[in-house]
Amino acid sequence: MKTNKRNSFLLLFGVGISTFGDFIYLIAINILVLKLTGSPAAVAGLWIIGPIATILTKFWSGSIIDRMSKRRLMILTDIFRAILVAIIPLLPSVLLIYICLFVLSIGKAFFDPASISYITSLIPTENRKQFNSFRSLITSGAFLIGPAIAGVLLLIASAKVAIWINAVSFLVSAYMLFLLPETEVQRSQAKALTLSMIKDDWKKVIMFSRDQSYIVIIYFLAQFFWIVALGMDAQEVVFTQKVLGLSEAKFGLLVSIMGIGSIIGSSTVSIFAKKMSIRLLMGLGYIMVAGGYLIYAFSYSFLTAAIGFIVLGYFNSLANTGFLTFYQNNVPLEIMGRISSVFGTFQSMLQIAFVLLIGFTGEIIPLRYSIIGASSFVLTISVLLTLFVYRPARKIYFLEKSQGA
Repeated sequence: MKTNKRNSFLLLFGVGISTFGDFIYLIAINILVLKLTGSPAAVAGLWIIGPIATILTKFWSGSIIDRMSKRRLMILTDIFRAILVAIIPLLPSVLLIYICLFVLSIGKAFFDPASISYITSLIPTENRKQFNSFRSLITSGAFLIGPAIAGVLLLIASAKVAIWINAVSFLVSAYMLFLLPETEVQRSQAKALTLSMIKDDWKKVIMFSRDQSYIVIIYFLAQFFWIVALGMDAQEVVFTQKVLGLSEAKFGLLVSIMGIGSIIGSSTVSIFAKKMSIRLLMGLGYIMVAGGYLIYAFSYSFLTAAIGFIVLGYFNSLANTGFLTFYQNNVPLEIMGRISSVFGTFQSMLQIAFVLLIGFTGEIIPLRYSIIGASSFVLTISVLLTLFVYRPARKIYFLEKSQGA
């Protein structure tokens, strides 16, 4: 029991430090590129690099992830990212920064699926729900406090210093992972990645999807929900300023309010994790997040928008914790990297498509109608997802170890 707690603490601490560094870096890199180029378009380009790198990487990265030690891969990726981030402030042109960020995104495409697999292997089934809730709490705290730390660093130092702090956070994360145990049997010989290997792995993913169609339906409904939601999030600044007439300061306050709601929601799940079933977390979480988007879409003042953001933040934690625990409990560990990567490829394609779709729709019709339509669609997805989650014949997929699973 003490070993489990120690491992959970080290993993959460490493993830937490890295996440705080990411949010500090997010602000700093935008400022650095804007100062270097003076071009808002150059800053916007930063947001396109990640999804493009994901699409070009994830369709084959899972084949490597499932054949390597996840812990070792995460450590190497953290060190690699620390070096790349550290040299970004020294680069003389925005093109070199873009190339560096593209390679960084490739590293993230390896790290994220590997981390899900490693967490699943390290954390016992009965503890995953609470661990995921604590992880959500840390992410929410970083989302709220990270930009504030970045603001202070920009005042007393510079964007370069803030970016170097992110590099240090990757090294701290790597050290925390180094202190954690290996959870896999050492492979005697690593095989070179080939086209036939990638084809075979895709066939395995397709076979799993065919045999476990219920898991895949739940996965795609949950991810489709967030894909449409992200399309709305991309228009938040425009909606709050052009439609609601709010200032930049009030928009920043709305984001902080959502962060506070998320922290409270994550804390609630952390405290009552054993009493809240995965079904409850997912059903209630997704429907109420959709409700938050509807409140936001129909809002006409700062107060009503703030209510929507609080609901969004609070129930976002429930939905994410429930879904991630469901995923970890039902996807075989030996192919989890391939499942995450292959599905992530399609997810990134749809993500780009919906961001562009909602953005272009907002140019053709009033943006409020576009957001109302998208939020209504999100509500429909959440209701459909909840109906699938609560199907009596599928209860076995939501059992936890303490319940006899």
